[in-house]
Amino acid sequence: MSLTLSGTVALAAGKAHSHSASLPQPQRGDGNGGTDPGPRDALRDAENPAILNPPASDHGTLPNLRFSFADAHVRQSSGGWTRQVTERELGVAKTIAGVDMRLNAGGVRELHWHKEREWGYMLYGHARVCAVDADGRWFVDDVETGDLWYFPSGIPHAIQGIGADGCEFLLAFDNGGFDEESTFLLSDWFKHIPPEVLAKNFSMPAETFSRSPEPDDEYIFAATPPGPLAQDRINGTPSVPNPFTYRLLKQRPISLPGGSVRIVDASQFKVSTTIAAALVELEPGALRELHWHPNNDEWQYYLEGEGRMGVFAASGQARTFNYRAGDVGYVPFAAGHYIENTGTRPLRFLELFRSDYYADISLKQWLALTPPTLVKQHLQMGDAFIHALNKTKTPIIPGQPPAAGAGESTSAPAAG
Repeated sequence: MSLTLSGTVALAAGKAHSHSASLPQPQRGDGNGGTDPGPRDALRDAENPAILNPPASDHGTLPNLRFSFADAHVRQSSGGWTRQVTERELGVAKTIAGVDMRLNAGGVRELHWHKEREWGYMLYGHARVCAVDADGRWFVDDVETGDLWYFPSGIPHAIQGIGADGCEFLLAFDNGGFDEESTFLLSDWFKHIPPEVLAKNFSMPAETFSRSPEPDDEYIFAATPPGPLAQDRINGTPSVPNPFTYRLLKQRPISLPGGSVRIVDASQFKVSTTIAAALVELEPGALRELHWHPNNDEWQYYLEGEGRMGVFAASGQARTFNYRAGDVGYVPFAAGHYIENTGTRPLRFLELFRSDYYADISLKQWLALTPPTLVKQHLQMGDAFIHALNKTKTPIIPGQPPAAGAGESTSAPAAG
């Protein structure tokens, strides 16, 4: 057995050496670093060039700022599946936790509530959402790709996949320690109330409740798709004054050379008091300019394409990470950063903040609005640099796209 194992290892090592010329290596053009003979995961290395071979400007020991939903556990049920990225998976992510959920046609995320506020973004398909507030006002609406919803703390709600193929959506909760297993489920509560109490509460015979469903079966369950939306509206009682849904893609974007930005916070989506967001699209080679956020950490979800982010966290700490569709990124509070499209097609991602408003500070604008002599003395720059600054914020800077075939993403684009 030992001889067989040794032969296998030697064979693998021989293959690694024979293909070393085509494998990415932890070695820069300036001579620093060296080759990696293996064992190694060459596919993973190729997806993460900024980690394997970081820019010379990287320094220090910033924590990991990326986790892929592809590495998250998938919980499967009769009506679909779900997976989550919380601070358990991405330890630095203290402010927001994310859930990726798929509901088949008719599939229901059962009636429930939770302490955390829930912000949702539709990635694919169609869904029906419903809720009731503390004043007994109802809400029901149909959402599609690019739409949002927000449910305040403690508000009971449900989500159902509709249309030919149901839906997939991203959920964000305003607490990195949130866990999908910690929600208050209707079926779970029924299981833990004595039948005679249920009978008294609902004025029904106790035997009515003798066969209530198991919570594990109800969490996401297959059901019959609903009828027209009008049939689910509750007649004779008022609906909520501020809708729990918002049509983000109907919003006119901030269009710039190199891409576009849509911003949504409580000033447009009134109920969304703890999550502010931006939907950013960068053309190939374009840059989300050097900036930082003065109000909270940034939680990101990458929808399409590929790019890299460099983060500066003071005290000489800086790291660069690569991102692809389905990845979560994170930027600690007030850390300077940029995001660059390194692929050959658009890079689309969401920026989320635990805040009621969106805010950023542009490095370029800051320097443009600072006394020029002070800037020149700080950076030892001449007038040409001062003249290149812009007093108006330009969140996206166009760039030269990479050559066709260079850095092409192999992941399928997310719908939306």
